[in-house]
Amino acid sequence: MHVIDWIVLASTLSFIVLYGLWVSRKQTNESHDFLAGQRNLKWWTIGLSIMATQASAITFLSTPGQGFVDGLQFAQFYFGMPIAVLLLAYFILPVYYRLKVTTAYEFLEERFDLRMRSLTAILFLIQRGVAASISIYAPSIIFCAVFGWNLALTNFFMAAFVVLYTTSGGSEAVSKTQQMQMSIMLSGLVIAFLVILYHLPENIGISEAWNIAGATGKTQIVDWTFSWTDRYNIWSGLIGATFLFLSYFGTDQSQVGRYLSGKSLRESRVGLLFNGFVKIPMQLLVLSVGVMMFVFYQFNDQPLHYNAINVSKVKGTPYEPAFTQLENKADSLFKIKQVLLSHFDNSPEQQKSLQNLEQSRTQLRSQADSLIVLASPKADVKDKDYIFINFVLSHIPKGLVGLLLAMIFCASWSTTASELNALTSTSVSDIYKRSIAPNKSEQHYLSISKRTTILWGAFITIFASNADLFDNLIQAVNMVGSIFYGTILGIFLTAFFIKRVKGKAVFVAAIIAQVIVSYLFFYVNKDVYLWYNPLGCGLVMGIATLIQFSFPNLGNHKN
Repeated sequence: MHVIDWIVLASTLSFIVLYGLWVSRKQTNESHDFLAGQRNLKWWTIGLSIMATQASAITFLSTPGQGFVDGLQFAQFYFGMPIAVLLLAYFILPVYYRLKVTTAYEFLEERFDLRMRSLTAILFLIQRGVAASISIYAPSIIFCAVFGWNLALTNFFMAAFVVLYTTSGGSEAVSKTQQMQMSIMLSGLVIAFLVILYHLPENIGISEAWNIAGATGKTQIVDWTFSWTDRYNIWSGLIGATFLFLSYFGTDQSQVGRYLSGKSLRESRVGLLFNGFVKIPMQLLVLSVGVMMFVFYQFNDQPLHYNAINVSKVKGTPYEPAFTQLENKADSLFKIKQVLLSHFDNSPEQQKSLQNLEQSRTQLRSQADSLIVLASPKADVKDKDYIFINFVLSHIPKGLVGLLLAMIFCASWSTTASELNALTSTSVSDIYKRSIAPNKSEQHYLSISKRTTILWGAFITIFASNADLFDNLIQAVNMVGSIFYGTILGIFLTAFFIKRVKGKAVFVAAIIAQVIVSYLFFYVNKDVYLWYNPLGCGLVMGIATLIQFSFPNLGNHKN
């Protein structure tokens, strides 16, 4: 990477850290303000903060690769989001505001008992702690593969700076810093799209590029086919993902903490709705960058495998000649494709020819992966997450590379900051302050909050240094969430809508549901993880209702 890019990267990141420290200069000595902010944010700050919390480095590293390989169909995953935020904005958010809670789990103690509050908080801490580790691990592992950096050291620096301004300014510093980070991220996306378009042949504009992508099915958004084993179709997006987002936005403190910082119920409601309806276009933009990369590589040489470290493991082994032969075959396919694209008119015959060429290349990639595994049995050949960073470093002009890498760092920091703040809020408010050390001074709780932020930062750094790549990083976060979100959502929906069910019945039902979902995920089928959200929710509500009506005298636990 050129020295100009290093200067741009360092300057951008330094500015963000200094800005985070600057906005925290007015912080009070109240632990409540540290954990929840001063509740004075406008709707646009809330909306951008919520969006930035979601838009992790995983979004900008993995989603373009997802679009490159599978096209726009991943956008279906977000079709349930507008439904979810509408329900939350008008039914759940007013309850949180009326109770003036710091965390979502305070409500459960009032509705049920302390044990239910603690159980749900612990489930959240487990899943969000793991998810936060993946948010750090995602950019670190790819930067390590590309630049040869040490994983543990990279994780440390990825976490250290965000811990610095999060510890200094708490929730308000997180929200206001995310506003700037989101601006950088959106600018980086638009720049990447325009650079790709600029480097296409002169006779290829957006419409021609879209036709080429469409010929191979990359521009199809909606898949109406129903299949339990298909991760992304219209049904899993509208049903499974709706339950996922209901739980994520309604019960996950990393999101609840963002919109509870609003100046009023109206500001929080508009901010939540803004995110829910803007997220799908934004996700389509990220996926479109991947689709445009696919078109770009129809006219430019591309690696047979995108993780250069894996390719280097084949060099000097008995499998190198076979790998080179596969690369030569890929070059031959590329030359044939150039002849086809030179007079491409999008006819059915030419579409079929292009599809056959892509299928042949996919087969060559699969054979290359097999050779890599033979040369290095422990190698992880899943390279979808390396496609975008490979393109940036190989084809983006000097200076812009540093900005796009800063975009990825900003995405990682924005998500990690919210997650750290949420982990701290839940640990202190729902566990420490309520069950371990009640009735201490505000100064004591503020000190504990800052120490807890540092401890969670250390945890996610250590955990991230021992993680493994999933099939795709953006799927990994959703998988982890789906193990717990259904159970947590079932607890909350029971609390809100089934008034006759008491704490003991819900507690038993939540334990049973969590065991069933965990077993199905780890031992039966991970691919259908979206459906575990409505399943877990339904199990909690159904079992709790059955227990309560079978034992009508069953009440709440005593605190």
